[in-house]
Amino acid sequence: MLSFASLGSGSRGNCTLVQRGHTTLMIDCGFSLREVQRRLARLDLVPGDIDAILVTHEHSDHAKGVESLARTFSIPVYMSHGTFTATKWQRLPNYHLIHGKQSFSVGEIDVQTVAVPHDSREATQFVFRSADKVLGVLTDLGSITPHVVDHYRHCHSLVLEFNHCPEMLAQGPYPPALQRRVGGNWGHLSNDQAANLLQHIDYQQLQHVVVSHISEKNNHHDRVMASMQRVLPNLDKVVVADQENGFPWLHLE
Repeated sequence: MLSFASLGSGSRGNCTLVQRGHTTLMIDCGFSLREVQRRLARLDLVPGDIDAILVTHEHSDHAKGVESLARTFSIPVYMSHGTFTATKWQRLPNYHLIHGKQSFSVGEIDVQTVAVPHDSREATQFVFRSADKVLGVLTDLGSITPHVVDHYRHCHSLVLEFNHCPEMLAQGPYPPALQRRVGGNWGHLSNDQAANLLQHIDYQQLQHVVVSHISEKNNHHDRVMASMQRVLPNLDKVVVADQENGFPWLHLE
């Protein structure tokens, strides 16, 4: 059975866990070493349980805790060549450089790397397979490309970015340059962009839709739900991840 959870999701830190049997993968680590240990304990895990860290890109809310965690506990790290170059991590004990179309396996979990448009050196996201079930993790991209649709249309569960409401972004505290970056094709997904992706996925096969990476300043829960209601028959499969608690273990049956 494929299971997944989050230690926290948002602009102040991101970390997702995927588990099957004796294999546990961590996607990103945007928290300090002490904080990630505290949050892992909520899920009855310790750093020694982590078999590998997969890094989507170099921005600090996804990567600032990776090097210290990997070095302290000798955890292998998987990332793109561009991410490795941007982070300048020179003291990792064990790392693997991957590209945006690569598939590989760690323990009992098969991983597909997916290149995405984001304002970083070489951003990737990931699709996880185990037996006949597919889990997609998709955050930190500014637009939905055909390449993205092709890889995520067969998901049985999906962790999906609903970053901002364009109206709130335009009226919010961000300066114009940052507004353009967030709302641009290489920034972050708006509520409607994320909801439109769901139209390409058979809702009947979805077991969970996890709303993630919500901006605390440029979005609101009600705006997210309104966008989803326009494309989904109901919201009974929707789970919302937050900054402080992430979300607890969910299981693909």
